Amino acid sequence: MTFQPVLPLGGYTGWTFLKRTMVRQQALQMAAPIQQRDETYFRDRIGKVQTAEQLVSDKRLLRISLTAFGLEGDVNSKAFIQKVLEGGTLKEGSLANKLADKQYQKLSSAFGFGDYSVPRTKISTFPEEILVQFRARSFETSVGAQNNTYRLALNAERELPLLAAKGISDAAKWFSILGNPPLREVVQTALGLPKSFAAIDLDQQVSVLKEKMGATFGASDVGQFSDPARMESLVQRFILRADARDQGSGLSPAAIALTLLRR
Repeated sequence: MTFQPVLPLGGYTGWTFLKRTMVRQQALQMAAPIQQRDETYFRDRIGKVQTAEQLVSDKRLLRISLTAFGLEGDVNSKAFIQKVLEGGTLKEGSLANKLADKQYQKLSSAFGFGDYSVPRTKISTFPEEILVQFRARSFETSVGAQNNTYRLALNAERELPLLAAKGISDAAKWFSILGNPPLREVVQTALGLPKSFAAIDLDQQVSVLKEKMGATFGASDVGQFSDPARMESLVQRFILRADARDQGSGLSPAAIALTLLRR
């Protein structure tokens, strides 16, 4: 049986329940027979995979690998994924580097098929490296089957602090957010921007996001989300606004602000 998380409540109250019980729920997920079978299969076979073609030819290995990077929707796009993997990331013009969604770049870099004569699948620690991500993403997927807002929030809690701590320019960090659909949705929703915002010029999007971020948090840089308190505040705003939108409550910005102040 597929693991199903317990989510008895919605909105921000349901989020706090999930966070309070998450360690226990993740332990139950890891103990589920289907999860254990997938992990055993991956450990037993991934070390024998030497090429991208071999990986995409094993649908189970491919599914586990793609899930670890939030790309499980591409499990049937074998030719595309093979090209992403074979191109690597060390060449500037590779497909993985060209794609807006940088999860493909992370996937290609992690396996190293296009970058090294011996792929990273041969490293003894590689299976656990991927399975740690697979567990986290699998849990998020299970949560998302019931509440996609929580899935997006969990993803942001994991991904945004990593991006914030990266040794790249603030502009590069903002463009990374815009190129990552789940992170984009969290930040855009938390700042009260409509979906149509994505249609304007990218440089203008960054400018607006920085202005809104500065007005909301007192700082416009992405690096501030290395601070857990700032991260929690962003997620709280996202969940409240997303819940208001999804429920059609018509909650005004002033009402959302009042709710935040009461927390």
